[in-house]
Parts: sequence; C-alpha cells; structure tokens
Amino acid sequence: MEEEEPVTPVGRFFVQEEINQVINCVIGLKNPINIESIKAEIKNSIMIQHPRFQSVLVRNKNGREYWERTQNVNLNNHIFLIQDADDICTNDDDDEIVNKYVADLTVSSPLGIDKPLWELHILKDQNVLVWRIHHALGDGVSLMSLILAMCRKVDDPDQLPAIPKPVIKNNNRSRRENIWELVMRIWLSFVYTMELFLRCLCCKRDGKTKISGGSGVEFWPRKLATAKFKLDDMKAVKNAVPNATINDVLFGVISAGLSRYLDYHQPSNSMQEGLRITGLGMVNLRKQPGLQDMLELVKSKSVSSWWGNKFGFILLPVYHHRNVDNDPLQYVKRAKDMLDKKKLSLEAHIAYAIGNFVMSFLGPKVAMWLNNRVCNTSFTISNVVGPQEEIMFGGNPITSFRVTSTSLSHALTMHIVSYAGKAEMQILVAKDVIPDPQFLAKSFEDALLEMKDVSKDCI
Repeated sequence: MEEEEPVTPVGRFFVQEEINQVINCVIGLKNPINIESIKAEIKNSIMIQHPRFQSVLVRNKNGREYWERTQNVNLNNHIFLIQDADDICTNDDDDEIVNKYVADLTVSSPLGIDKPLWELHILKDQNVLVWRIHHALGDGVSLMSLILAMCRKVDDPDQLPAIPKPVIKNNNRSRRENIWELVMRIWLSFVYTMELFLRCLCCKRDGKTKISGGSGVEFWPRKLATAKFKLDDMKAVKNAVPNATINDVLFGVISAGLSRYLDYHQPSNSMQEGLRITGLGMVNLRKQPGLQDMLELVKSKSVSSWWGNKFGFILLPVYHHRNVDNDPLQYVKRAKDMLDKKKLSLEAHIAYAIGNFVMSFLGPKVAMWLNNRVCNTSFTISNVVGPQEEIMFGGNPITSFRVTSTSLSHALTMHIVSYAGKAEMQILVAKDVIPDPQFLAKSFEDALLEMKDVSKDCI
C-alpha cells in the first residue's frame, strides 16, 4: 500500500456533502462511437496514469480526507453506455436530449467514493461523451489540459493539440506610471477585499429579481440550455471598443442578455434602473495563463505543484439598464471599465488565500457557512479557452466542447468553453426560478448579434 496523500484544502471543501462538486464535460463527436476504441484510448492515455485518477478518497478516524492509490483501475466500473437517453426527452433534437440528461446528473448522481472519482458516460445515439470528474481532482483548466493531452490534431494525427502561448506585453511605462499602478493595485485590492468581507459578514444580498434563488436552491431540479457564439462575431465587437478583450465582450453580452431577460419577465415599474446583480467569476491563478502543456508538466514537476484547483474568484457586478441610447456597445464599455479594475487588483488571490486559511484552520463547517454567505449572489460564471484548431479523440473528430458542474447555491450558473472558432455557454438553472433557459440563451445570442451589427459602423 502506497503512502496516503492529504487532500488539499480546496479539494476537501469540494468533497463536503453539502457541495460535492462534479464537473461534467460534454464532448460531441462527428462519427459513430466505437466503445472498444474509446476504452483502448483511455487505457493507454496519460489520464489513467495520473495519480489522482488512480486514487480513491478515504477518511481517517479524525475525518481528514486522503488520497489512497489503488493497484488497478477497472475501466468497466467507470465507463457507462447510455442507450436510452432519448426516453428522457420527447424532443428529437440531440442538444435537448443531452442537456436534459446532464441537467438530471447535476442534482441526482454524485460520484461514489468506493472508486476513483471520475466516470465516462457514453450517449451512443447522440455521439456524445460525458466526462464526469470530481472537482476535488482539479479545476477546469487542469482537467481541460489533461483531456487535450489525450487528443490529436485532425489535420496531423501524430501531433498533440497546440497550447496557445501567453502574450507578453512590453512594459514601456515610466517610473511614475509604474508607481501609480502599484498604488492603484493596493487601493483596489483593499476596496474589493472589504466588499468581500462585508458580503460574508453582513450577508449583503442582491435585490430580488426574476433570477434570484432561495434557501436550498442548490438542491432544486435543474434545466440546461446552450447559447452558441461565433468567435469572429466577438472579435468584431472587441475591435469596435478600444483596448477591449474577448472577456470584456463576453461579460458585456451577459450584462445585455440579463437586462433583456429581466425586462421581458418583470414589469417595467418593478425594477430600478441601474439595479445591481452580482455574479461570482472564477479566475485561473497559475503563472502561465490558460491551458497547460500537460506532458511538459508531468515531466518536470511534482503533482502538487501544478495540478489541482488553482483558482480564486472575484465579485462581478452587473447593472440592469433599459436605455443605452441605441448603443449596445455601452454594455461592453461598462464591462471593460469594471474588469480592468478587477484585473489590476489582487482580489482573486486574496479570496483563494482566505479560502485556504479557513478550510485549513477553521474547518469545513465554517468554510461552508462563509461559502453560503458569499454565494448570496445571483450567478456564477467561468470561462475556459479551449483549442483553436479542430482535434479528435480516438480518431473521431470533436465537434463541440461544453462544460457545466453540479448545482451551486444560486439559480443560475454559466460555463463557457471556446473551441475551433466558436464558444458555447452552458446555462444551468433552477427550473422553478428560471423555467425558460432557452429564452435566456437566445437573449445572450441576440445581444452579441446586435453588438456586431453596431460594430460595423465603428470600424
């Protein structure tokens, strides 16, 4: 028996019964699925050699969680063929069938701890793989990096997918500008940390809206819808707003889409103009941003130094607006102003440090109490940049990447993954609060198209 390895503080938080977070990654394939080919690919992959995917979760007599390596992983206990997914949805559309299946998984099917904490569900009739990986094993960036290490390029089957290199900006600023930036970083970090403390300690809440959840909302039945975007459309909008980024455009789209949705569902006199709606945004804290080169990491570093959950979070305020003077780009401009300040601060790093401290020294009960306080927000959003080129798994070209997670303690959760010129947002909702997530998805899609149309006049 190999020596037990303690679970990290963030990992311990994710395995608590009250939250028990599982990431569901939906991979659409172009051709019919060959089950034996999939098993052979996994058996020979870097994933099955990874210590976390060979370990079971154990608790000692004091209740502390550890990873214990197993001698052999039986793939038959992890791979499930789903042949009757059509029965859960009368709609013939494959997207609806898959979304209904995954929505049910998010509230009804935790992973058992009698085996390593991952599964693969194969929806053969829909040509879809659903990877179910416990969040205690790693975050979206590390897990996406691992999945890509199992894939190959479509146009060059012997090559791994390319990992985008971070853009290094030259610092040509004066000493005075650098000092001013440092002062602003300290000030903004203080302001945003105080806001976080006030939300935790004073239970500051958003105003009640159509998307607001309630006590125990994480256990309510779910619906799932998909919003689809073209990256070229996002780039067109980005180019119309000076120094904007794709993330600025994305958050501007979310602001505009939520305003559209609320205007449709709530009487015009029941919502205050400029009403704040707060979200939680996940931020990757690794020195190398974006996807990681998994093969190089495995060769050069220990697991604990690069694998796992290396992310913090920031509070993201959205303000409801009806009148934007026929200029939807104002949503992007407002988003850019806010995100520029957030990126300059150390809010995400401080939030990560606080979470680690609380879990390590005060225990899971206090951590869960604080989490429920912080989650008195209206939504969660995460964004993972996927491969820019078409890739394949087991020789079968991949048509789409979509990600969602098990239910969180608010009514709206959004996960975005980009892949080969498009981005798809999974919108997971408590269906008793937001019964029409398809309409919300269309609100986001229409907001981007409207911004793109206006952008043509700005170039």
